[in-house]
Amino acid sequence: EWRDAGCSMCLAMNPDVLQPGERAASTSNRNFEGRQGKDGRTHLVSPIMAVAAAVEGHFVDVRNWS
Repeated sequence: EWRDAGCSMCLAMNPDVLQPGERAASTSNRNFEGRQGKDGRTHLVSPIMAVAAAVEGHFVDVRNWS
């Protein structure tokens, strides 16, 4: 699912938050448990890992990604 760019999920300042059990790839270093949604999991990743996860639709090992 594509979202509009801008501050939204990074702050969980509107209804755009992770649901319990959902996971997200984030490049933001301003994070703490529960920030993007109660009981969601945020994985802090490098920019290339974020690109790979967005393209593939899941986490991949970027060392083997082409």
